Amino acid sequence: MTRDAFHDRLNNLFKKLLKMGALVEETIQQSVDALAALDDKLAKQIIDGDDQIDIMEVELEQECLTLLATQQPLAKDLRMIGATLKVITDLERIADHAVDISEVTLALRGQKLIKPLIDIPRMATMSIEMLHDSLTALIEQDVELAKQVGKKDDLIDDLNTQIFHELLILMMSNPKIIGQATQLQLVSLYLERIGDHAVNIAEWVYYIKTGQKPPRKW
Repeated sequence: MTRDAFHDRLNNLFKKLLKMGALVEETIQQSVDALAALDDKLAKQIIDGDDQIDIMEVELEQECLTLLATQQPLAKDLRMIGATLKVITDLERIADHAVDISEVTLALRGQKLIKPLIDIPRMATMSIEMLHDSLTALIEQDVELAKQVGKKDDLIDDLNTQIFHELLILMMSNPKIIGQATQLQLVSLYLERIGDHAVNIAEWVYYIKTGQKPPRKW
């Protein structure tokens, strides 16, 4: 295979990666929409649709391994393929958290929300933006954009802490809502973890460009 043919395969791999990323972004949004509306039907669709993401994960992994086994990629290309293998795993785990959120929706079946959801949808929006930016940074090898993903993570962490304390206060004032409040705390935690996965993806951009792991503060 010529270098041009190899890079065509590599570009096709990235297109498939972005397609998987777009599907995962949509799944995150739908999972929170289902929770806000306590929509059992949508929640079940998300859970059932996770198989499609799992299939994409396997296909992309196979493509990466084929490129590694049949080609002799240069150092930077080798790092790119290796990083992509890691990113695929992060995307699959993010999708699993969307399933987790959907399962919370099913667990709250027949209940009314103890309060309108405000900060949880905000966290979802931020996590989706972080994921989108991290994938864009990866494909374009944009270290500066990758850095911004890490900075946004602090905001998600702060919101997670805020939600935890607000729900804790509500539980102390009304023990009857402990069950639902605990479930909502889990949703906040899942979204915080999604942000962490987005940061993981962003950090691979630094590795691809430099061959080293990013410093703690970069």
